[in-house]
Amino acid sequence: MKKYLLLAIIAIYIGLIIPCKVYAADITVGATTWYAEYKEASDFLDPTFMFGPVASVKFNDDFNLTFVYLYGQFKDKFVSGAKMKRQDSDLALNYRLNNYFKLFGGIKYMNCKSSSPGNPTYKSYSYGPALGVSFTYPFIENIFFLATLSGSYVWWSRSFDDSDWNDYGYNGTAALAYYISQASTTISLGYRYQRFINTDDSSLKTTFSGFTLTATYSFSI
Repeated sequence: MKKYLLLAIIAIYIGLIIPCKVYAADITVGATTWYAEYKEASDFLDPTFMFGPVASVKFNDDFNLTFVYLYGQFKDKFVSGAKMKRQDSDLALNYRLNNYFKLFGGIKYMNCKSSSPGNPTYKSYSYGPALGVSFTYPFIENIFFLATLSGSYVWWSRSFDDSDWNDYGYNGTAALAYYISQASTTISLGYRYQRFINTDDSSLKTTFSGFTLTATYSFSI
């Protein structure tokens, strides 16, 4: 059922994109970093920098496809050599409502690997659909306020005990962006908050939050 739902989302993407006769496309590529603080029922990991690429393809005035990937390694505060490697990625199709708002829907994927000296590596991964809205407001020339708010539902699987569980979550970002027109480059500084809650036990929560810095370059083909 989960795989069928994801395939349906991908089919919708293709069905929306193919009719768009793309004679030119605006491409944006760059890099982002997130100084993320990790919290759950037991707070045992130090904050760390997650980093990775970002990309966007604008097909026409209404639709664009965005992708964000982040990777980081969290170290245990109390156990020497213990760590958690985490991947966090989002693929979304955006639809422009007006000059300020966009709606988006997509797929979220996360992957965790926890290890400590003398113990096996514990692996878990999740994926699921996400929906949200983004907001852009121009303050003055070349300076913008950016914000997103989204919700998601993900299915987790863990390798070492073959357990499965579900989370629902929400993600919010707010940032100020400066566009350097001479270099076709945008620099943004902001804050991101992401929380996931177990559907069977709401006391089981996982939170990642912290400041973000992103730089992107735009061009047309």
